[in-house]
Amino acid sequence: MDFLKSTVGKVLSAALALAVVAGAISWWRMDESVRHDLVAGTGKVIGWLLGVLLWPWATFFVIGRVAKMESNLAGGLLVFGYTLLEGIILLWLFGWSLPGPTAWTFATIGTLFAGVYNLLSCDWIAEKAA
Repeated sequence: MDFLKSTVGKVLSAALALAVVAGAISWWRMDESVRHDLVAGTGKVIGWLLGVLLWPWATFFVIGRVAKMESNLAGGLLVFGYTLLEGIILLWLFGWSLPGPTAWTFATIGTLFAGVYNLLSCDWIAEKAA
């Protein structure tokens, strides 16, 4: 069994090293404008993600009020509203246009992630607030 772990570890390490080298070469050979677009897009996504992660915790008082209503509809509307707002902000960050199917896929997955995160975090905060 140790042989398998050792072999698998070596293969994974080699694959990771190859990916890092390939990424470095791709970055070095990339046009300056493409590199700038990648860095700018990555910064926007990271900023949006941080906003998504912090929003429920920054609005805990709203979640507490909704939890005291003891209404699933109110809680669902709150989570839907948070997710809709975060999806709109994501589209706004990219100038209201996503250039292709890959961008639409990532935006959809990001919004779904935001929805699931909002559901779980709002539920947890509501349990503690009630």
